[in-house]
Amino acid sequence: MVKDNEDSTGLPDLTGTVVVVTGASSGIGAASARALAGAGARVVLAVRDTAKGERLAATINGDTEVRPLDLEDLASVRAFAAAWTGPIDILINNAGIMLVPEGRTADGFERQIGTNHLGHFVLTNLLLPHITGRIVTVASNAHARGDLDLEDLNWNKRPYDTSQAYSDSKLANLLFTFELQRRLSAGGSSVRAMAVHPGMVRTNLFGHRRVLGSVIDFVGRFAMQDPAHGARATLFAATQDIPGGSFVQPGGYAHLRGTPGISTAAPSAYDATVAGGLWTLSARLTGTELASPM
Repeated sequence: MVKDNEDSTGLPDLTGTVVVVTGASSGIGAASARALAGAGARVVLAVRDTAKGERLAATINGDTEVRPLDLEDLASVRAFAAAWTGPIDILINNAGIMLVPEGRTADGFERQIGTNHLGHFVLTNLLLPHITGRIVTVASNAHARGDLDLEDLNWNKRPYDTSQAYSDSKLANLLFTFELQRRLSAGGSSVRAMAVHPGMVRTNLFGHRRVLGSVIDFVGRFAMQDPAHGARATLFAATQDIPGGSFVQPGGYAHLRGTPGISTAAPSAYDATVAGGLWTLSARLTGTELASPM
C-alpha cells in the first residue's frame, strides 16, 4: 500500500516560473498544482468549475490564480487563450475524461476525443506564442490499445465503444505530442513537448460510473497510488532536464506506480504518418490556425 505522507516531489526551486495546469481542481492536476506552487511557481488553475478551483486554491501554500476553461467548448478555450498575456514557462495539459457515456461536446465532437485531444490541441496551439519552456500532456498506457480511425474520429459511423474511444484519445495525446515536438524541432524552437503516463491513480475519473467507481475505490486503497504520487510523472516531465519528445511513466511493475523515468511508448505512438494526418484533421475540425512558438 502506498503511503500518502511520503515526499514524492523533489522539485527544484521554481520561483519566477509561470505554470498553467488544466483540470487542476482535483486529482493529479490538483496535486501537481500544489507541488509546483509549493516549489515557488506561480500556478494558474485552468478549470471548468471555478468555484471548486477557488476552494482548492485556498488550500494551496503558494501563488495561485484560477481561470475558467472548459475543454468541451472551444469558445471557452479560445477565450482563455485570448485573455492570456505574458510568458508561460510550462503548460500542463492534464484535464481529461474517461469511459463516459456516448455524448457530444459543444462543438459536436465525441466527448473523449473532444476533451482529451481536440480541446488541448487548440489550447496548445493558441498559447504557443507565449510558451517558453515545455508542454506536458498527460496520456495513459491505454494508448497501446488505441486504434484511431481518421475517417471516423468522432464515432459518427461506428457503434460506440467508450473504452475504445478512451484509448483512442490517449493515443491521440501521444501522436500529438510527438508531432508537436517534430514541428518545434524543425522550426528551431527550444520549447519541448513530452507526454506522461501517471500510473494507476485513485482519482474521480470513475465517479460517473457508480459500481465501477466503488470497486476502483476499494481496490485502489491497496493497489493504486494517491494523486500526490500519481503526479510524480507529470512533475518529472515538467521540471527535469529531459529531451523533447520524451515519454515518462512510473518504473515499477507494469508501470502502475513507482519512480518515474523516461520510457518507450507503444509503436503506434511513433507513427509519423498517422500523427501528421491527425494533426491536419484536428486543425480542420477545430478551425485552428497554427501559431509559432515564442
